[in-house]
Amino acid sequence: MHHERWMQQCLELAKRARGKTAPNPMVGSVIVKNGQLLGQGFHPKAGEPHAEVFAIREALQTDENLDEATIYISLEPCNHHGRTPPCSEAIIAAGIGNVVVGVIDANPQVAGTGCDRLRAAGINVTTGILEQQCLELNEAFFHRVKTGLPFGIFKYAMTLDGKIATTSGHSYWITQPEARKVVHDLRVGCDAIITGGNTVRLDNPNLNTHGLSEHCPLRVVVTRSCNLPDQANLWKVNDVEKTLVITLPDVNLPLKQKLRDRNIEVLELADISPEIVMQELGKRGCNTVLWECGGRLGAAAIKANMVQKIYAFIAPKLIGGFAAPSPIDDLGLELMTDAINLSRSQFQQIGADFLITGYL
Repeated sequence: MHHERWMQQCLELAKRARGKTAPNPMVGSVIVKNGQLLGQGFHPKAGEPHAEVFAIREALQTDENLDEATIYISLEPCNHHGRTPPCSEAIIAAGIGNVVVGVIDANPQVAGTGCDRLRAAGINVTTGILEQQCLELNEAFFHRVKTGLPFGIFKYAMTLDGKIATTSGHSYWITQPEARKVVHDLRVGCDAIITGGNTVRLDNPNLNTHGLSEHCPLRVVVTRSCNLPDQANLWKVNDVEKTLVITLPDVNLPLKQKLRDRNIEVLELADISPEIVMQELGKRGCNTVLWECGGRLGAAAIKANMVQKIYAFIAPKLIGGFAAPSPIDDLGLELMTDAINLSRSQFQQIGADFLITGYL
């Protein structure tokens, strides 16, 4: 059981860099000898040292002999030269006798070679400790290295009768502050948030983390017409809060110039389908992308398999009206037997509201 205890500490350390490590994974590490913690660390962001390096630096300052020590790492140590040297070599150089790994790295550049290198150096290696938790921590990273595409989350809030706004389009607020804070926290762990032009026009969102973190995901507006307001909260940009508008060429050129003059990136693409948008964000190193948009764009993302997980917030209130908008537009399904089932679904109450999560 002591393996699980120390691996749990690795996971907690790794989470300290939530939302900041892309395109890298979140990783935590501790070094232990005779039940005593000698060093610990986590990977803070891409380009910075990996978790093992910080833990080794601390442990070496204790002047303890590390040949009987154990280093715990939530993810297999790298064995290649990237922006930083291989962690497998750092472990060998430190003289650490035992290595315990949470999960093998799915990155083809690592994929078991880190552990192989350690074993070849005569180090005792154990793998698979709290493996499922370690997998879930970096599910987005694993998805991106396997597919080249970010892990997509579609989030929406609706009433008990399945409406995201009244027939007049009014939507503030469906859920209570407690649920909205969960959304702000969800954004903390994301690298980009995608919304549509209609949401910008109707809701004028901020799409930031409301002070929960100094990290703010890249705010992405996908619009065919580029028919967007001159003034919007998303046009307020700084070193932390940045906005990218993805649109078609040769539409609303005057507004595009105004946006560029305000340091907003405008990307013109001949195809702005959900898959093309996600390919672009994948190239930019995004691991997790939050679809926080209306039903039409949400449905297009689901149909294109660009959504892997659903966050559905449900408020115990009724609006009524057949014309009131629903969270997801037509998916082209005509039979109930064709309905998309969520797997690993979970249900929880948040204040007065409810949250259902699940995987597509």
